[in-house]
Amino acid sequence: MPESERDSSPMLPLPGAPASSWARFYQRLQWTFSGADPRVCVAFWLFGLINNVLYVIILSAALDLVGPNVPKGVVLLADVVPSFGTKLIAPYFIHVVPYSIRVLIFVALSATGMLLIALTPAYNEGGSISTKLAGVILASLSSGGGELSFLGLTHYYGPFSLAAWGSGTGAAGLVGAGAYAFATTSLGLSVKVTTLASACLPAIMLLSFFIVLPRGPLLRSLPRPQADYHAVPGRDRETEENEDGQEGREARYHENDSLLTSPTHPLGLRKPTHADATALEWKRFKANIRRVRSLFFPFMLPLLLVYIAEYTINQGVSPTLLFPLKETPFTHYRAFYPAYNAIYQVGVFISRSSTPFLRVHNLYLPSFLQVINLTLLTLHALFNFIPNVYIIFVIIFWEGLLGGLVYVNTFAEIGERVPKEDREFSLGATTVSDSAGICIAGFLGMVFEVWLCGWQVRHGRDYCKKI
Repeated sequence: MPESERDSSPMLPLPGAPASSWARFYQRLQWTFSGADPRVCVAFWLFGLINNVLYVIILSAALDLVGPNVPKGVVLLADVVPSFGTKLIAPYFIHVVPYSIRVLIFVALSATGMLLIALTPAYNEGGSISTKLAGVILASLSSGGGELSFLGLTHYYGPFSLAAWGSGTGAAGLVGAGAYAFATTSLGLSVKVTTLASACLPAIMLLSFFIVLPRGPLLRSLPRPQADYHAVPGRDRETEENEDGQEGREARYHENDSLLTSPTHPLGLRKPTHADATALEWKRFKANIRRVRSLFFPFMLPLLLVYIAEYTINQGVSPTLLFPLKETPFTHYRAFYPAYNAIYQVGVFISRSSTPFLRVHNLYLPSFLQVINLTLLTLHALFNFIPNVYIIFVIIFWEGLLGGLVYVNTFAEIGERVPKEDREFSLGATTVSDSAGICIAGFLGMVFEVWLCGWQVRHGRDYCKKI
């Protein structure tokens, strides 16, 4: 349903429904999701979940993967830096690869990466840590390419696909950390068995793309040239499309994209020379650079700021937010950090699922609020003025809400404010900001944790040394 029609549609009472707050809530829910295609929502929710869940599982297994003598920041960087590099470079050439081929590549990379992690012997059995890190890198490449591709794909499927993607990525934090903890503790499975089982998860992405996702919107988006250089006499274009399927259409689209007009050719077309192709790609590259410049201040910078602030909190500050055990619900100091992470992930999941109900147009406001969170929690780690851990719980939950809000609303704003012809590239290119923020925060976090813990010990609070 067009947005203009939805805005003006009267919210009629449900037949026979009691005039209660629950009935009004249900009515509002029906109105909010009117026009949503369930198959699209399910497919993109699964894309978001599976694309991000391996990242979470790998971080959850960091200690088990590299052992106690290797900094866990090494796993974080191996899990983030390749993704950052992919997002930085791939938007300028990935358009030549059809989405169907991309999905196959992402599934192969992530499954191979998890198999390398699972089948390499543990560090205490003489296994190679570098081989495990190679598996982490492959999974990271898949995650980075998947994020920029699936966000670009939302351009063809509308705002509900973006909302479903955001919700799926938010759920990945809860599902990944929860599933790993449940498998290795409650079920008593080994790390090898758990990571080996997770290597099967990327197959869900194949089912989502090739079976669940309707292909019509993507097919209709492909241009239909007036004349096709490769047309076969006696076969019309519709027959070719029906026989070749989407892969054939996408391949012809990317090939026809580089055909150049020529007045001497009977069809007005000529096969491009190498110089023509080089000139065309150089022109496209310069146009994309101009697009990125126009994206930086309205979209990329607030996303970068919020990720630097929240991941510096998560990696560098929250390990030092400790209280005497008798004043907390915990019995061990090691329990603080997992609790903070779980509360943070709940906030992220809620806010990344919020775009159908709440839109934030001023992206800098929540980004600056996140910087205030970082400042407040850092000052508390230094001067110990927050009276109890329950207030910290609230701040950490608020931190997760702010981070998720900026993420989903950044891409929602791109979908509304960027011209249609630039939207697919812009959605993919902007993803570099979150990975850049995590990389910067990874280095800052290592410095912050050492500095804050040292300060606390010098001032008579040695809790951080008891973890």
